[in-house]
Amino acid sequence: MDARFTAEQDEIRLALRELLRRRCGPGESRNAADTPAGYDPELWTALAQQLGLPGLALPERYGGVGCSVTELALACEETGRVLAATPLLGTAVLVAPLVLALGTDAQRADLLPRIASGSLTATLAVPPGTALALTDDNRGDWAGGGRAGGVQARPVSGPPREDATSGGTGAAPAPRGGWRLYGQVDQVLDGHSAGLLLVAAHAGGFARSRTLLFLVPGDAPGLVRTRLTALDATRPQGRVQLRDVEAELLGAEDGADVLGALARTGDTAAAVLACEAVGAADRVLETTVEYVGQREQFGRMIGSFQAVKHRLADVYVQLQAARSAAYFAAWAAVHDEQRVGGLALAQALEALRTAAAEGIQLHGGIGFTWEHEAQRYFKRAAADELLFGPAHRLRAHAADAAQLFVRTEVAV
Repeated sequence: MDARFTAEQDEIRLALRELLRRRCGPGESRNAADTPAGYDPELWTALAQQLGLPGLALPERYGGVGCSVTELALACEETGRVLAATPLLGTAVLVAPLVLALGTDAQRADLLPRIASGSLTATLAVPPGTALALTDDNRGDWAGGGRAGGVQARPVSGPPREDATSGGTGAAPAPRGGWRLYGQVDQVLDGHSAGLLLVAAHAGGFARSRTLLFLVPGDAPGLVRTRLTALDATRPQGRVQLRDVEAELLGAEDGADVLGALARTGDTAAAVLACEAVGAADRVLETTVEYVGQREQFGRMIGSFQAVKHRLADVYVQLQAARSAAYFAAWAAVHDEQRVGGLALAQALEALRTAAAEGIQLHGGIGFTWEHEAQRYFKRAAADELLFGPAHRLRAHAADAAQLFVRTEVAV
C-alpha cells in the first residue's frame, strides 16, 4: 500500500477546500440547513458543475469523472470540515453505487448521467445501520420479513401501458401497475427532498421471502414525505410513507444479490463517513487550539496550562489514529481488501465526539451555546452514531464477522 496522495487527489482536496471556504462558512451552512430542502441548491450546483463531485466515483461513460471511492472519501473529508449541508451522501455514496451494480443498462444510462451532473438527487430508503450490514447481518428482516412492518412489495400484472414508463425513470414501458409498494421508512437521509428514492422492500410473502430494491420518483402518487426534526440540522432526515405507490424494480428480479450489494455499499459508505468525521474532528480541534492560544486567565493564555496541553494532545493522538484508519478503509474499499469500514467509522466517530466535547469544555461558557460552532460538531457525531452506529455495535459486529470470540477446539 502506498500511503502517499497522488497529485490528482491533492488537487481535488485543495480545489474543494477553496470552494467551500468561499461559499460555505458557518453562516451559509446554518442558512442552508434552515431551508425547506435542507441544503443550498446553488452550492450543490457549484460542487457538481465546477468539481464534478456527485460523479467523482462514476465511470466516464455515464458522465462521471472516473475516479474511485478513495477520491470521493477524501472529498468528503473536506465537506465534513465545514459540515456542508448537501445531498452528496445519499446521492453519490448510497444510491449511485447500487444503480451501477444492480441496474439494467437502460436504468444506468438514464439515471447515472443525471446523478453525475447534479440535476438528480437521490436517497436510499432503508434503516441504515441494519440494512447496510454495519451493526448486524442484513438478512432482510428489516424490510418486512414476510410479516407486518417495513415496506411490502407486490407485483401487479397486466398489459404494458403505452403512455407511461416504469416509475417515470425513462426505462421501457412497465406492465400495468408494475410493482406496488406499501409501508413506511423513518430517518431517511434527505427523504423529504430527494428527486428519486431507492426503496428496499420485501416481496414474495413468507414462503418466497426476498428483498428487492425499487425506484420511486419523488413526485409519485401515494408517496407522502415529511421532514423530521433531526439532531443535526445539516444532515436532514425525512419520514417516507408509501401508500400503494407504483415503483420500478431496480435490475432483474432474479439473480441480483441485493443484500450483498447493500453490505458492500455499507462498507464503502462507512469509509466515506469515517473520512468525513475525521475532517470535522480536525476542524474543531483546529479552532479549539486557536482559541486557547488567545483566551487569557489569571494573566496567562489558557493554552499554556499543562492540563490543557495534555487534553489537546490526547485529542490529537486519537484524531491521527482515526485518520489512518479512515484512509486505509477508503483504500481497502477500492482494492477489495477486508471490509474495515465499520471499524474505521467507529474510531472516527469517537474521535469526533471527543474533539467536539473538549472543544465545548475549553471554550467555556460560550462553547455550548447555539451561536457557537462547537455544538454543531458534537451534534454531527451524535447524529451519525444514531444513524449508523453506535460505535460499540459497529465494533461488536466486526468482531462477530471475524469470529474473534468464537471458541475453537484444539486437538492435543
